[in-house]
Amino acid sequence: MVWLAVLAGAMIAVGLAGIVLPVLPGPLLIVGGVAVWAVPRTDAVGWWVLGIAVLVTVAGQVAKYLLPGRRLKASGVPTRTLLAGAVLGVIGFFVIPVVGLFLGFVLGVWLAELVRLPDAATAWRSAREALTAVGWSILIELAAGLVATAVWIGGLVVG
Repeated sequence: MVWLAVLAGAMIAVGLAGIVLPVLPGPLLIVGGVAVWAVPRTDAVGWWVLGIAVLVTVAGQVAKYLLPGRRLKASGVPTRTLLAGAVLGVIGFFVIPVVGLFLGFVLGVWLAELVRLPDAATAWRSAREALTAVGWSILIELAAGLVATAVWIGGLVVG
């Protein structure tokens, strides 16, 4: 049974890394890691821990889109700007592994805003709003992942 806890811990750690470096499905790996530990236990502690971890993760996913999205709408940044950032981020990931994802995203958002807005300074302010919203989105998702991890650790301690 100890090996299941080790496997679950590894999956959770990779999931947390996947949130910060959005290459892996972080929240899915975290819930999967908790499930690997909880399901074979077939006791109340395992099921409660899994249920709470799923609820926290789902709430984090909903909040990740609602809260920063509201800020983006208020600042007037269109969805196509974020899509341009995502496309160049993926391209950047393959050109310069890992770091290229962030560089490509920033460049894509700025270029999309440069096309849409009259000058580079205005485009950069708008791009900064988009980048701030994405940063908040990552922080919200990471917070939910850390809470789910804490719930799992609590389950390990309890029993």
